[in-house]
Amino acid sequence: MAELALRVQALEVSYGGIAAVKGISLEVRAGELTALIGANGAGKTSSLKAITGMLPWRGQVEFFGQSIAGVATHQLAAQGLALVPEGRGVFARMSILENLQMGAYSQRSAPADTDADIERMLTLFPRLRERAHQLAGTLSGGEQQMLAMARALMGRPRLLLLDEPSMGLAPILVEKIFTVIRSVSASGTSILLVEQNARLALACAHRGYVMESGTITLSDTGSALLNDPRVRRAYLGEDGP
Repeated sequence: MAELALRVQALEVSYGGIAAVKGISLEVRAGELTALIGANGAGKTSSLKAITGMLPWRGQVEFFGQSIAGVATHQLAAQGLALVPEGRGVFARMSILENLQMGAYSQRSAPADTDADIERMLTLFPRLRERAHQLAGTLSGGEQQMLAMARALMGRPRLLLLDEPSMGLAPILVEKIFTVIRSVSASGTSILLVEQNARLALACAHRGYVMESGTITLSDTGSALLNDPRVRRAYLGEDGP
């Protein structure tokens, strides 16, 4: 069995007295793409924020075999745990190139290595090359999503967490984003993908989890979940037994 990039056990997250995540357990194997699907309010984003140290949590979280309890978000980034948040979160008043340079900051790379990584990102996202000196805040939603992903990849993550990368995008841009996700996965980067587009997410995932009301209700291979009647009814809009 492959090494575990991420191991989550009995994770709990609360907002005041309200439990958003109710003791979930999941795993992401090294080199694999794992999908976490579910409706709005299921607790998916809260789970990612907890894993990356942005929210207090209870339970156990291990990153490549090491507990990350109490480790700050910026320290996790330096260790290779990167999050592309819902809503993109680009530096709006910086150019595309400056955003990419910021993405490399946690690795303290040599200038030549940073330049090579920037070139790799501009090749992966040709649209960013066309607008390299444009301010990020003036980009379209799809372009900002590309930039957010490219900036995260500049840190050479060992595990990439993606939170709703297709949200609000036109279908042609959604397909482009997922083409890149598949490419990054094929290169060996471990990925935990949170996504409402269950069909696309499960189609490219090695394994998947279904989250409902703060709990994990199903887990299996991506293809098995894609063909599960319960998933097809609830998330793919298909009728059936």
